[in-house]
Amino acid sequence: MQQSARVLEINNQSKFELELEELGTDKAGVKIMAPKSQYRLLKLNNIPLRAALILKQEMLAKGGDAALPRAAGSLKVEETDMILMGTKKVYTKVIKVLRQQPFGLKETADLLIKTLAGYDEQLNSISGDGYEFEFGKRTYVMGILNVTPDSFSDGGSFNRLEKAVEHAKEMVANGVDIIDIGGESTRPGCDPVSLEDELERVIPVIERLSDEVDVPISIDTYKSEVGKVALEAGAHIINDITGFKEDPELAKVAADHDAPVIVMHIQGEPRNMQQNPTYEDLISEVLEYLQESIDIAIEAGVKRKKIIIDPGIGFGKTLDHNLEIMDRLAEFKSLGLPILLGTSRKSMIGNTLDLPVDERVEGTAATVSIGIANGADIIRVHDVKEMNRVAKMTDAMVRR
Repeated sequence: MQQSARVLEINNQSKFELELEELGTDKAGVKIMAPKSQYRLLKLNNIPLRAALILKQEMLAKGGDAALPRAAGSLKVEETDMILMGTKKVYTKVIKVLRQQPFGLKETADLLIKTLAGYDEQLNSISGDGYEFEFGKRTYVMGILNVTPDSFSDGGSFNRLEKAVEHAKEMVANGVDIIDIGGESTRPGCDPVSLEDELERVIPVIERLSDEVDVPISIDTYKSEVGKVALEAGAHIINDITGFKEDPELAKVAADHDAPVIVMHIQGEPRNMQQNPTYEDLISEVLEYLQESIDIAIEAGVKRKKIIIDPGIGFGKTLDHNLEIMDRLAEFKSLGLPILLGTSRKSMIGNTLDLPVDERVEGTAATVSIGIANGADIIRVHDVKEMNRVAKMTDAMVRR
């Protein structure tokens, strides 16, 4: 037979183990070679210069490598960013040495362990009264229910109680897993609404739906008082677009009710977030913001296993920023938490395809499919029936 070759695209150690077993490799060989299969590029920020230079030498000594900026090589900085390159086996050897070193390298070793484990290990499930999300097995669909007069896509469509309840039941019939209720538009340029108006919009809907549907309800708010009343009315999850930065007391409310939380990244606030958003290092800055939100939640008493992250597509980001996040979404797995992706009908799609809000279903489908392939665990969408089908088809390909 003619010789042939191909590049294996395997970014999961268990899949590589299966490939070795199908090849006929003995069990001892599988155990030895499997950790060598996963080559990881890690970007570290703000590492003390002396620690960074030692870390580079250890990576080289153990068969890996490290890249440093020119300023670090000339010893002109006190701290530096760096990129590490190596297999999981290389990192295991390096970490063992670092834990015995001074200059903050033990802390760096702990950071490497946490990051690699967060990226590679199975996510925890999240469960509550009548629901359980077993992340990794399939993608979950969150349906958007805006009970507002001015949301960018469906403002005014469901701001009457009966219309809202009817639409929620339609989403349930189409396979939604979570219903996300919002009483304040967060479209670019919008003004905040009063506490009283937001409560008046969302609480009657939550009270009705908690009695009439069997899926969990999330409350889309950044106000602690709204979160408290909503949870008492029957909501299950807190979804905060500010990641507890606007009102940290909301994290305490979630902890008191043992409620799961979704923390999102935003630059600025809705009324000004699209006025020339800029970043020096987009992904690093979004990750840092989310880590701060995670720390706020945990300090308030929220269990880490009940936290979900959202990179905040469209919230203080240009079209290029949004596209870069979509392309590099898998990097957010470094935090070791489920990822929610909200792209539905957004301007990223409209600007790319030059289409109005009501003609963005295909563009949304593309972002949903790519998002799932790149690590999304929950998709937040308007078109539940269509996107549920997209999610199921994508899951069949990437979660086999």
